[in-house]
Amino acid sequence: MIAAVISRAARTPRGRRPHRDDVLVAAAGAAGGLLLWAFELNSRPLWQTGPRWLVLLPLAAMCLATLSRRFGQPYPLLLGTVAEVADLTVGSLLATMVLFTDVLYAAVLYGSAQLSRLVLRTSVVVSVLVSAGLLIAFRDAEMLLVGAACVGILVVPTTSGEMIRNHRDKAAAERLRAEQTALLAELDRKQAVTAERARMARELHDVVANHLSAIAIHSTAALSFPEPAAGGGATRDALGVIRENSVQGLAEMRRLIGLLRNADGSGEPTATPSLEGLEALLRRARAMAGDGRTFTLADHRPSGERLPAPVELAAYRVVQEAVTNALKHAAPGDVTVALDRDAVRPDTLGIRVRSPLGAAPVDDGAPRAPGAGAGLVGMRERVELLEGELTAGPADGAAGERVWQVYAVLPAPHEAEPAAEGSGAARRHEKQGTPEKHEKREPERDR
Repeated sequence: MIAAVISRAARTPRGRRPHRDDVLVAAAGAAGGLLLWAFELNSRPLWQTGPRWLVLLPLAAMCLATLSRRFGQPYPLLLGTVAEVADLTVGSLLATMVLFTDVLYAAVLYGSAQLSRLVLRTSVVVSVLVSAGLLIAFRDAEMLLVGAACVGILVVPTTSGEMIRNHRDKAAAERLRAEQTALLAELDRKQAVTAERARMARELHDVVANHLSAIAIHSTAALSFPEPAAGGGATRDALGVIRENSVQGLAEMRRLIGLLRNADGSGEPTATPSLEGLEALLRRARAMAGDGRTFTLADHRPSGERLPAPVELAAYRVVQEAVTNALKHAAPGDVTVALDRDAVRPDTLGIRVRSPLGAAPVDDGAPRAPGAGAGLVGMRERVELLEGELTAGPADGAAGERVWQVYAVLPAPHEAEPAAEGSGAARRHEKQGTPEKHEKREPERDR
């Protein structure tokens, strides 16, 4: 059994660097042993001849066993046992015996489970045999004190090590059980989130997407009819705007459905709106205005600049919501959208949308559009998710008139990439907003 324990320990890779506490214990034991030896406070050897310094050799061997007691088991135990027997033979030092109890304790605590059981049982058996043998040999009750000392040297440290080892193993098992429980809880949470996302995707597809598809189909069918004699152009323009917006909304809805279904980011990548689509957004807004309102884009960013995708998406949504609010509430006039780097904070992007301040809405009992009033909340949440800033309210315009201004500041670290030839100039070009100037661009609408 001992050979099996030794061979198993030899196959187990362990560290070879003594622990700081073991070094302190060995140093304290060596100092105490030298002090006792200097004052000749050691027991008589089993034979009366030999130099006194021989008692220091078992002390040195026991200190060496103490240094490797955490990582070298069972070899420190074997070395300590041999040193203790030699110490009892040449004249025992109390420091050597105390260090031996520590080696026994460490063998039970840090050794293998098989070694721990073997040391514990052996210590009990040796204590019983020594006590019984001394009583039988000397037939003196005082030998019970020797047996008690043997129990204190062998049984007490081994049982203490066994109790601490059991507590340590139980604590490790509880930690493992807690980690497994946390892992299962996280898996359950992810499954619940995935199931909820799938349910939301189904609802979006079955309800909202179907309505948008119906609008697009009916507007397309209406466009195929012959134009009436009076008012045909305005009707077709209105139907074209309805179809274009429903098709775009349907594409956005399908993109959201794809994001919900692919929670792990797998699957084909979906195109997300970016600042490159602001011109098309304003072109649709001009077509929908039709009452003297114009829309101007002023993009003062460096040519070829690319921003992180979350920043581009948030900036696009802020402009989109601000332009939508201008279509609903702004007075006739010029609606300006300006993009620029902040001069004080060059790593941020400033978005400014100004529209003529219209009259306050009158509550005439007419039904309002669903979700009215939630646009500013949505813009603010998007900006705050990126740790940006957003303000919205009345302000003074360039000519001193009162305007409604939406101003957002988004963190935008530079990610410059070579852009397509001419794209920067196209982005920086300010598009004026009179319907007459944009009649030639009507065929370029997204189909």
